[in-house]
Amino acid sequence: MKLKICGLKFSENIQAVAGLAPDYMGFIFWEQSPRFFTGNIPELPKNIRKTGVFVDAPIDDVREKIEKHQLQAVQLHGKETPEYCRQLATLKVEIIKVFSIGATFDFYQLEAYEEVCDFYLFDTKGKLPGGNGYVFDWEVLKKYNSPKPFFLSGGIGLDEVEQVKKIREADLPVYAIDVNSKFETEPGLKSIEKLHIFKKELIK
Repeated sequence: MKLKICGLKFSENIQAVAGLAPDYMGFIFWEQSPRFFTGNIPELPKNIRKTGVFVDAPIDDVREKIEKHQLQAVQLHGKETPEYCRQLATLKVEIIKVFSIGATFDFYQLEAYEEVCDFYLFDTKGKLPGGNGYVFDWEVLKKYNSPKPFFLSGGIGLDEVEQVKKIREADLPVYAIDVNSKFETEPGLKSIEKLHIFKKELIK
């Protein structure tokens, strides 16, 4: 199971997080987010996939960010269509399509995206496209009927370690755990100590 740390904002903190060797690091290019990234991404180890997070952004804007920051993945948090994903796929980046999960969720809607994205990401349905800080009911994942691997997100912190271990053992294609707000001292600034503990506990 891989680890993605998202919502990074400050250069020194980004470099410190990179020292923990996560598999993915996420940078939010949505202006309304308190974690909106405006700087230049420091040079990262090549085994960390730089991921740009977008919400219904024009494709030209996404292309510009991919080229500027040498992104290897894009995470789509809006109402992007399958055709939108298909166009982005020509840019040779991983496509992670996000779906917000509430009390009920119809996994049938994923079918249109099966051939045009590399991964799904399941997040908590809330006021914001992401970073709402609380966990959705993972029981709904029992209805997941696709072989496509997915990222699990939404309010995951140290208190969820045991739950994460259990779902890792379940018969589900959980590819990665995505963490963000539960490891912050302020929006965009991550606690290296808490992240270190989380990673260490998951590897046990």
